[in-house]
Amino acid sequence: MSEKVIVFDTTLRDGEQSPGASLTLHEKVEIARQLDTLGVDVIEAGFPISSPTQFDAVRRIGDEVSAVVAGLARALEPDIDAVRKSLENAEKYRIHTFMGTSDIHITQKFGSDRYGKTLAEKRKKIIEMACDAVAFAKTFTPDVEFSPEDAGRTDIEYLIEVVEAVIAAGATTVNIPDTTGYTFPVEFGQKIAALKERVPNINDAIISVHCHNDLGLAVANSLTSITHGARQVECTINGIGERAGNASLEEIVMALKVRPELWDCHTDINTSEIMNTSRMVSGYTGMLVQPNKAIVGENAFAHESGIHQDGMLKSRETYEIMNPDAIGIGESKIVLGRHSGRAGLKSRLESLGFHVDKDRLKTIYKEFVVLADKKKEVFDEDLRAIMNDLLEQEDAYYKLDYLHVNLGTTTIPVAIVRIHTPDGEFQDSATGDGPVAACFRAIARALDIRQEFNLEYYQVRSITRGKSALGEVTLRLHHKGDIYAGRGISTDTIEASAKAYLEALNQHKRKLEMEQDPKNLAVEEHI
Repeated sequence: MSEKVIVFDTTLRDGEQSPGASLTLHEKVEIARQLDTLGVDVIEAGFPISSPTQFDAVRRIGDEVSAVVAGLARALEPDIDAVRKSLENAEKYRIHTFMGTSDIHITQKFGSDRYGKTLAEKRKKIIEMACDAVAFAKTFTPDVEFSPEDAGRTDIEYLIEVVEAVIAAGATTVNIPDTTGYTFPVEFGQKIAALKERVPNINDAIISVHCHNDLGLAVANSLTSITHGARQVECTINGIGERAGNASLEEIVMALKVRPELWDCHTDINTSEIMNTSRMVSGYTGMLVQPNKAIVGENAFAHESGIHQDGMLKSRETYEIMNPDAIGIGESKIVLGRHSGRAGLKSRLESLGFHVDKDRLKTIYKEFVVLADKKKEVFDEDLRAIMNDLLEQEDAYYKLDYLHVNLGTTTIPVAIVRIHTPDGEFQDSATGDGPVAACFRAIARALDIRQEFNLEYYQVRSITRGKSALGEVTLRLHHKGDIYAGRGISTDTIEASAKAYLEALNQHKRKLEMEQDPKNLAVEEHI
């Protein structure tokens, strides 16, 4: 019989660690619900001890989904206890703990003599600490995963020793991370094969892999690992994650589906939800999917060449190895416009993976009607953009209430803004070299921003179709060594710019609030 490969999605943990990909609580819950619909087996919801916000997000996700929810913890009792507390009401949960095991991690992270004076002594101490952490986690849940961080560069003899010890201590999943994306498929496959063959108690646990994409080999390493006995893959939607990202969920799943003769394995992923999930994650994180990205890229099922078009007309299989319907691509059957009602709008939103109650639907419908009056037809991309914008605004401190700009070929641009905050409304005006510059200066004056926020990056693009397409502005503000990313959408580029600028300021505001909270603990270590 075909063996199941467990899909462990870490979009909400490792994926969110991508620079500029910070998600709000509402966004994380929406993505988690969609991952549940997609059929993911395990959702790694976050790193609970790292901040109160992370703790709350993990707790909320644990309450919302039917999949197993995992929380990450260093091999420390406070970290593990934080995962337990955040997920104590979850239907099913996993504690995922880790420690560095490569020589470079051991000597750099555990250089103090209290871990041992020699490498051999430090290695022995690492195993002791790892086993203690696993045993402690086991007192809370039978589902415990251990990761020897940087296993890709860990000496195989020592890795075998670590894996055997943590399984004996109670680990039910042993995850082998290629943390730096350093290994090649042939050597990573050999490492998994060695563990399968030489660890005496290996059949008491599931072998998992967590591959990074620094050399573009994350998916290849993951698939090779399945060949050699791994039965869990840790991956993210669109392959987002630290540095160059993680193994892409959609690529692994569809490789197993398209080439079943190479692997006698399957997943329980509902592949028809892949595209909805991909677009939701892209929209919320602001991380664009490159057009030629495998499976979910805009051009993945596009054919421009005359020869290709002729072949496709005769037989789809001539140039396509997958049916686009299999991942949820297809023309919309309901055309949304100014005459559409709430029922039709709600149905389309649900088909896109968004769950809305009556109160939220009223707000969304108002935005929909305004857009529909500007466009003859509202496309799925428009709805995703509306939802992304509304969710971002729900917990925003600064909100754009009013914007008016005077400009012309012979006049100096003048912008007037009114900004709503929990502390009141603030209004001011300013001139600038152009309407966007005037708008930014008016915001700075209204909020009495005296610090230096330097505009480091600014980009405008169209994200939907039609003459009145929604435009997206993305920008980055630099302030005292920190970067704050903002994104705004509107049919008006200047309004989108104002929203993006305020979103960047909102990120700065959130950072200040977290720094002022004594319960907020900074954590730098991660897989």
